[in-house]
Amino acid sequence: MAGSSSIPAATTVREIRVAQRADGPAAVLAIGTANPPHCVPQGDYPDYYFRVTNSDHLTHLKPTFAKLCGMTGIGRRFFHHTDELLATHPDWSLDERLAVVATAAPELAASAAANAIGEWGRPAGDITHLVVSTNAGSHAPGTDIRLVSLLGLRHDVLRTALQLNGCASGCAALRLAKDLAENNRGARVLVACVELTVTAFRGPDEADNSLIPQGLFGDGAGAVIVGADPHVHERPLFEMVLASQRHREDPEAGGDQDWGVMMGFGPGFTVETMLLHATT
Repeated sequence: MAGSSSIPAATTVREIRVAQRADGPAAVLAIGTANPPHCVPQGDYPDYYFRVTNSDHLTHLKPTFAKLCGMTGIGRRFFHHTDELLATHPDWSLDERLAVVATAAPELAASAAANAIGEWGRPAGDITHLVVSTNAGSHAPGTDIRLVSLLGLRHDVLRTALQLNGCASGCAALRLAKDLAENNRGARVLVACVELTVTAFRGPDEADNSLIPQGLFGDGAGAVIVGADPHVHERPLFEMVLASQRHREDPEAGGDQDWGVMMGFGPGFTVETMLLHATT
């Protein structure tokens, strides 16, 4: 421990623990996003959805689906699966869909992560921790392993995979990144979240219980770099002040617009929240 370049010499357990921790709060240092090239405008999506799923005969469901899509506020929908891919796989098995995800998800996540690293301005080899979140299947080895090679991360990067945590998983990944950054001096955590809907994309049934998820979700990836005690050439975007799974209380921010709350809702019913503070 005394020979580490990032942790000062210490002689007691308490001194070691203090030396391991950052001085300031974790902050988001860079953000990157990526989408597949196939895009459908939301206004065209209801007709598109019924056409590519061979469900045009379910005319009584079309008005309901169109109304749902109009209420989402979504402008464009991105998908890895194209018309051609769907046409050549009319009866995809789950294994076949997961095989597509196993290749496509790491590549999409890598694109978002590369954008974040580029904005960050430091080499990928400076990443010390990797947190990957996805609901698009659970493979072993998974997306985290592929990202190490695709991005050229160092071989001893500390990896954590969060799989099948629902809509709150992105916020949960950031909560974990905050803890890692604040409790490991000098840590730089890459968080990558990627979702592909090909595993659950299907036409409606007569009931129908599938219209809501089919009307809401698309494909994409997001990545952030999280770290504490920013270097002189790093530009913090938000300080990650407080994270919780149960916090419903209003922050005592006095209406200051420099403060914000990020929330994610997942199955269970799980609520992830984070109190953010703008640094610029």
